[in-house]
Amino acid sequence: MIAGRLRGRKLIAPTGDTTRPTADRARQALFDMLSHAPWAGDPWQDCRVLDAFAGSGALGIEALSRGAAHVTFLETARPAQAAIRANIAACGEAARATILPADATRPPRAPAPCSLAFLDPPYRAGLLPRALAALAAQGWFAPDAILCLELAPDEPAEFPHTILADRTHGAARLLVLRAA
Repeated sequence: MIAGRLRGRKLIAPTGDTTRPTADRARQALFDMLSHAPWAGDPWQDCRVLDAFAGSGALGIEALSRGAAHVTFLETARPAQAAIRANIAACGEAARATILPADATRPPRAPAPCSLAFLDPPYRAGLLPRALAALAAQGWFAPDAILCLELAPDEPAEFPHTILADRTHGAARLLVLRAA
Protein backbone atom coordinates (compact mmCIF):
# COMPACT_ATOMS: atom_id res chain seq x y z
CA MET A 1 0.00 0.00 0.00
CA ILE A 2 1.11 3.53 -0.76
CA ALA A 3 -0.38 5.56 2.10
CA GLY A 4 -2.78 5.50 5.02
CA ARG A 5 -3.15 2.97 7.82
CA LEU A 6 -1.95 0.09 5.67
CA ARG A 7 1.07 1.88 4.18
CA GLY A 8 3.90 -0.48 3.28
CA ARG A 9 1.77 -3.64 3.25
CA LYS A 10 2.48 -5.99 0.37
CA LEU A 11 -0.44 -7.57 -1.46
CA ILE A 12 -0.48 -10.85 -3.30
CA ALA A 13 -1.45 -10.91 -6.96
CA PRO A 14 -3.63 -13.58 -8.55
CA THR A 15 -1.83 -16.47 -10.17
CA GLY A 16 -1.83 -16.78 -13.94
CA ASP A 17 -1.76 -14.11 -16.62
CA THR A 18 -5.42 -13.06 -16.70
CA THR A 19 -4.87 -10.15 -14.29
CA ARG A 20 -2.76 -7.06 -14.97
CA PRO A 21 -2.14 -5.27 -11.67
CA THR A 22 -2.02 -1.47 -11.76
CA ALA A 23 1.62 -0.38 -11.55
CA ASP A 24 2.63 1.25 -8.26
CA ARG A 25 3.56 4.48 -10.09
CA ALA A 26 0.15 4.73 -11.79
CA ARG A 27 -1.68 3.90 -8.54
CA GLN A 28 0.35 6.58 -6.71
CA ALA A 29 -0.51 9.15 -9.41
CA LEU A 30 -4.22 8.29 -9.28
CA PHE A 31 -4.44 8.53 -5.50
CA ASP A 32 -2.44 11.77 -5.50
CA MET A 33 -5.01 13.23 -7.90
CA LEU A 34 -7.88 12.03 -5.72
CA SER A 35 -6.31 13.38 -2.55
CA HIS A 36 -5.21 16.80 -3.83
CA ALA A 37 -7.32 17.88 -6.82
CA PRO A 38 -9.73 20.75 -6.18
CA TRP A 39 -12.60 18.79 -7.75
CA ALA A 40 -12.11 15.84 -5.38
CA GLY A 41 -12.96 17.51 -2.08
CA ASP A 42 -12.46 14.95 0.71
CA PRO A 43 -12.86 11.74 -1.30
CA TRP A 44 -12.54 9.42 1.70
CA GLN A 45 -15.10 10.95 4.10
CA ASP A 46 -17.89 8.33 4.51
CA CYS A 47 -16.96 7.04 1.07
CA ARG A 48 -18.48 3.90 -0.42
CA VAL A 49 -16.20 2.57 -3.14
CA LEU A 50 -16.66 0.19 -6.06
CA ASP A 51 -13.58 -1.65 -7.36
CA ALA A 52 -14.76 -3.26 -10.61
CA PHE A 53 -12.50 -5.68 -12.50
CA ALA A 54 -10.78 -5.77 -9.10
CA GLY A 55 -7.83 -8.12 -9.79
CA SER A 56 -5.80 -8.17 -6.57
CA GLY A 57 -8.05 -5.55 -5.00
CA ALA A 58 -5.16 -3.07 -4.68
CA LEU A 59 -7.19 0.01 -5.67
CA GLY A 60 -10.03 -0.73 -3.28
CA ILE A 61 -7.69 -1.69 -0.45
CA GLU A 62 -5.73 1.54 -0.98
CA ALA A 63 -9.04 3.41 -0.60
CA LEU A 64 -9.72 1.52 2.67
CA SER A 65 -6.22 2.37 3.87
CA ARG A 66 -6.98 6.06 3.34
CA GLY A 67 -10.29 5.95 5.22
CA ALA A 68 -13.04 4.81 2.85
CA ALA A 69 -16.03 3.47 4.78
CA HIS A 70 -16.66 0.41 2.58
CA VAL A 71 -15.44 -1.17 -0.66
CA THR A 72 -17.28 -3.61 -2.89
CA PHE A 73 -15.03 -5.65 -5.17
CA LEU A 74 -16.47 -7.06 -8.42
CA GLU A 75 -14.37 -9.82 -9.98
CA THR A 76 -15.17 -12.88 -12.09
CA ALA A 77 -11.82 -14.73 -12.06
CA ARG A 78 -11.58 -17.22 -9.20
CA PRO A 79 -7.81 -16.80 -8.68
CA ALA A 80 -8.36 -13.04 -8.39
CA GLN A 81 -11.24 -13.53 -5.94
CA ALA A 82 -8.96 -15.73 -3.81
CA ALA A 83 -6.21 -13.07 -3.91
CA ILE A 84 -8.67 -10.34 -2.88
CA ARG A 85 -9.94 -12.49 0.02
CA ALA A 86 -6.38 -13.16 1.18
CA ASN A 87 -5.39 -9.48 0.88
CA ILE A 88 -8.49 -8.29 2.74
CA ALA A 89 -7.87 -10.82 5.53
CA ALA A 90 -4.17 -9.95 5.79
CA CYS A 91 -5.07 -6.26 6.10
CA GLY A 92 -7.81 -6.90 8.67
CA GLU A 93 -10.44 -5.19 6.52
CA ALA A 94 -13.10 -7.92 6.20
CA ALA A 95 -15.71 -5.84 8.06
CA ARG A 96 -15.44 -3.00 5.53
CA ALA A 97 -15.26 -5.07 2.34
CA THR A 98 -17.60 -7.13 0.20
CA ILE A 99 -16.38 -9.39 -2.60
CA LEU A 100 -18.92 -10.22 -5.28
CA PRO A 101 -18.16 -12.84 -7.95
CA ALA A 102 -19.80 -10.67 -10.58
CA ASP A 103 -19.18 -9.32 -14.07
CA ALA A 104 -19.06 -5.51 -14.17
CA THR A 105 -20.75 -5.58 -17.59
CA ARG A 106 -23.70 -7.51 -16.04
CA PRO A 107 -23.62 -6.49 -12.39
CA PRO A 108 -26.21 -7.21 -9.73
CA ARG A 109 -28.28 -4.37 -8.29
CA ALA A 110 -26.14 -2.16 -6.03
CA PRO A 111 -26.88 -2.49 -2.31
CA ALA A 112 -26.03 1.24 -2.02
CA PRO A 113 -24.63 3.78 -4.49
CA CYS A 114 -20.89 4.48 -4.44
CA SER A 115 -19.33 7.93 -4.54
CA LEU A 116 -16.03 6.61 -5.93
CA ALA A 117 -15.52 3.83 -8.47
CA PHE A 118 -12.44 2.22 -9.99
CA LEU A 119 -12.75 0.40 -13.32
CA ASP A 120 -9.61 -1.32 -14.54
CA PRO A 121 -10.65 -3.90 -17.17
CA PRO A 122 -8.32 -5.73 -19.56
CA TYR A 123 -6.91 -3.22 -22.02
CA ARG A 124 -8.42 -2.92 -25.50
CA ALA A 125 -11.31 -5.29 -24.74
CA GLY A 126 -14.03 -2.65 -25.20
CA LEU A 127 -15.43 -3.31 -21.72
CA LEU A 128 -15.44 0.20 -20.27
CA PRO A 129 -18.46 1.63 -22.14
CA ARG A 130 -20.53 -1.50 -21.42
CA ALA A 131 -19.48 -1.62 -17.77
CA LEU A 132 -20.17 2.08 -17.16
CA ALA A 133 -23.66 1.78 -18.67
CA ALA A 134 -24.49 -1.45 -16.82
CA LEU A 135 -23.20 -0.23 -13.46
CA ALA A 136 -25.13 3.04 -13.79
CA ALA A 137 -28.32 1.16 -14.72
CA GLN A 138 -27.95 -1.02 -11.60
CA GLY A 139 -27.51 1.95 -9.25
CA TRP A 140 -23.80 1.62 -8.47
CA PHE A 141 -22.97 5.33 -8.96
CA ALA A 142 -24.13 8.06 -6.59
CA PRO A 143 -24.99 11.42 -8.17
CA ASP A 144 -21.72 13.17 -9.07
CA ALA A 145 -19.64 10.08 -8.25
CA ILE A 146 -15.98 10.12 -9.25
CA LEU A 147 -15.19 7.38 -11.77
CA CYS A 148 -11.54 6.37 -12.16
CA LEU A 149 -10.76 4.41 -15.31
CA GLU A 150 -7.55 2.73 -16.35
CA LEU A 151 -7.07 1.97 -20.03
CA ALA A 152 -4.33 1.71 -22.63
CA PRO A 153 -2.97 5.08 -23.83
CA ASP A 154 -4.15 4.40 -27.40
CA GLU A 155 -7.63 3.17 -26.41
CA PRO A 156 -10.63 5.28 -27.50
CA ALA A 157 -12.19 7.14 -24.58
CA GLU A 158 -15.55 8.65 -25.43
CA PHE A 159 -17.83 8.59 -22.42
CA PRO A 160 -20.93 10.66 -21.55
CA HIS A 161 -19.33 12.03 -18.40
CA THR A 162 -17.38 15.16 -17.48
CA ILE A 163 -13.62 14.58 -17.71
CA LEU A 164 -11.85 15.77 -14.56
CA ALA A 165 -8.36 14.45 -15.36
CA ASP A 166 -6.62 12.59 -18.16
CA ARG A 167 -3.03 11.45 -17.53
CA THR A 168 -0.74 8.83 -19.00
CA HIS A 169 1.75 6.98 -16.80
CA GLY A 170 3.81 4.46 -18.75
CA ALA A 171 1.50 1.80 -20.17
CA ALA A 172 -1.54 3.17 -18.31
CA ARG A 173 -3.89 6.00 -19.13
CA LEU A 174 -5.79 7.26 -16.10
CA LEU A 175 -9.07 8.93 -16.88
CA VAL A 176 -11.07 10.48 -14.02
CA LEU A 177 -14.70 11.34 -14.76
CA ARG A 178 -17.64 12.83 -12.89
CA ALA A 179 -20.74 10.64 -13.26
CA ALA A 180 -23.54 12.22 -15.24
